[in-house]
Amino acid sequence: MKQIIVKIIILLAICLAVLNGCGKKYSLNYDFNTAAKDAPAYPDVSFAVISDIHVYTSELGSSGAAFDKVMNADRKLLLDSIDLLDFAIAEILQTEVSFALIPGDLTKDGELVNHKIVAEKLQRLTEANIPVYVVPGNHDVNNPESFSYSDDTTETVQNVSKDDFAQIYADYGYGSALMRDTNSLSYAAELAEGMWLLAIDATRHSENVPDHHAIVGGKISQATADWIASVLREADRQNTAVIAMMHHGFGEHWKGQAKLHPDYIILDYENFGKFLASWNVRAGFTGHYHAHDVKRNEYDNGKYLYDIETGSLITAPCPIRYVQISGGSMNIRSDFFIEKLHPGTDFAEKGHAFVKKTVMLEAANTLRKYKVSEKDIAIIADAVGDAFAAHYSGDENPALRPAIKKSKLGLWGRIVLSTQQYVLDGLWQDLDPKDINVTLVLD
Repeated sequence: MKQIIVKIIILLAICLAVLNGCGKKYSLNYDFNTAAKDAPAYPDVSFAVISDIHVYTSELGSSGAAFDKVMNADRKLLLDSIDLLDFAIAEILQTEVSFALIPGDLTKDGELVNHKIVAEKLQRLTEANIPVYVVPGNHDVNNPESFSYSDDTTETVQNVSKDDFAQIYADYGYGSALMRDTNSLSYAAELAEGMWLLAIDATRHSENVPDHHAIVGGKISQATADWIASVLREADRQNTAVIAMMHHGFGEHWKGQAKLHPDYIILDYENFGKFLASWNVRAGFTGHYHAHDVKRNEYDNGKYLYDIETGSLITAPCPIRYVQISGGSMNIRSDFFIEKLHPGTDFAEKGHAFVKKTVMLEAANTLRKYKVSEKDIAIIADAVGDAFAAHYSGDENPALRPAIKKSKLGLWGRIVLSTQQYVLDGLWQDLDPKDINVTLVLD
């Protein structure tokens, strides 16, 4: 009886936590464009997008208990990050794209040595007259978790400040910016005649403090919102089309994401997306969640914003996007490097297995906090691993969803599963439009 009471208390605590989270409010005074003006046409242009490249040099450690703990806590192929970036750059060089976008998380955890590697690697593209535009992710600036690893110990290594980041990436957006926000690492740049990039820094790096975890979530200040409005107002005056780039998502990519993982979507996403859309920003390129997904967000002002999320280059299936805008349409094609990096080996198989394994480990640790039995954990965690792996790859197919053997779960396991069923259902439902290869009408 005592165990049942404890479990009921845990369940009530879960419910209260959800309710309390729903009660938190954050809103800015957005300068919505209420004038009835037709959206300017996007010029014909083609470009590439890679995201969450998380470059890491093995010089900082590649074995031992401390490094193994890092590897098991996430689904990043860290030790292959430099090879994957080299491969992606080589592939881009074989195309005729005009520029490339990287929406954040350029390094493992903001280590100076890794930022220098990224900047050096990207130089191959700029030397080939393919400009590159970056924006920071939550891992990149003022990160207190910039470590090296040796056996079972970690040692702090030099990270980068806001000013350092802008200087290191001066050749990748910051040096050629039309306008820069003094309150963040946001900027605007001209991509082509009649088309601007609005690169939004929603990271909270200024709030990071030593000896604590880096802040994952994203939000912007009122000052940055006002700066964004000034950029969009000027673009509107010049009848210039704008695409956006931001690390955090502009909205949910599956039903329930904001409930389970709010830190992966910008705070106040409904109003922020509506704000951008009101100024005729019709497409935004994001990363952060390591999933390959496209979502059309529609707002009550009759406007819309496509959130084109690109999966991590170092998480299977290791994607890249090629985007071509022509005749008012955006054609998106995806390629995956997991099968190409080491042909003739089991690298791809192990890469996919690694994703599911690390998701399952994370799910298992969470379920243990809720006092779920190990037998039930194995069943539920397996289902969670399959669901996230499907979402990461894009174009989720519910027909491939393995059935959960609920009859083999204990009573408490079934109760906990019922409270989290929305996660599995949401991840397996592919919200419109398609994710991998799709044509979007930019009317």
